[in-house]
Amino acid sequence: MPPAILVRDLKKTYPAKPPVEAVRGLDLEVRVGECFGLLGPNGAGKTTTVEILEGILAPSSGTVELLGKTWARDESALREAIGVSLQETKFAEKLTVLETIRMFGSFYQRGRPPEEALAAVGLEEKRDALVSNLSGGQHQRLAVAVALVGDPELLFLDEPTTGLDPQSRRQLWDIIRSLRERGRTIILTTHYMDEAERLCDRVAVVDHGKVIALGSPQELIRSLGGDHVVEFALKNVERATDLAPYLALPSVRGARPEGEAIQLTVTEPHVTIPALLDHARKHAAELSHLSTRHASLEDVFVSLTGRHLRDE
Repeated sequence: MPPAILVRDLKKTYPAKPPVEAVRGLDLEVRVGECFGLLGPNGAGKTTTVEILEGILAPSSGTVELLGKTWARDESALREAIGVSLQETKFAEKLTVLETIRMFGSFYQRGRPPEEALAAVGLEEKRDALVSNLSGGQHQRLAVAVALVGDPELLFLDEPTTGLDPQSRRQLWDIIRSLRERGRTIILTTHYMDEAERLCDRVAVVDHGKVIALGSPQELIRSLGGDHVVEFALKNVERATDLAPYLALPSVRGARPEGEAIQLTVTEPHVTIPALLDHARKHAAELSHLSTRHASLEDVFVSLTGRHLRDE
């Protein structure tokens, strides 16, 4: 079976002085039926890449195939086969929820009944409500319903849970899981690392116009060299610049400053922590903070890019 998305040496350059290279030879392959996360800081080329995949932008060079088709050759067929939910979607506020879904459904030659798309996102009770009266979470679910009404084989979800309360986020997570169970291919962009970790089969981290890491969340976390993070801070000590003493502690695989604290990536925290306490005592230092947790996709992202996605 051919991949759902195949991208080879994708480049996008905007005319300027000097020219702006938004995408610089990006390669990507997404399998049919997987939920694929695309992560990257602002300016990394992620949005440009997604807009090229969606047929909104034309690439400067390179090849892009979706479901074995290209935008140059098969635009009409691809419009029928994909669904897009943008981070922010404006709907006609005087239409009802059901009228909105029906209107978008009329753009497709085939698709799902509007009532079925409505049920898929749990908005049956709001079918006759005006769009203007929806909450933020309901509005976002309507955007997903509009993307689903064409019964797409390939679905793009751009920051689908941004700004939602925890309950609404969980409801959208359930929707995404049900779509994956139906064999649909999903491209998910998100600023929430826990979301990507829970929902995505694989993720690609994009920076400076290229994919710099690719794999399942678990594979990328293992690439740190340790499954745990020990974070500590010292009283009356300025931010540490020499991390060598901490890298020399047993079980430590990596170290980096995090604000006024230091984060250690370790394999065995029960071995590292006693050694860290001994080191502090020997140097007459007192810990003001000490915590341990499992390593996450956020740690991978910071390790690769040197910044937090949520801070962009």
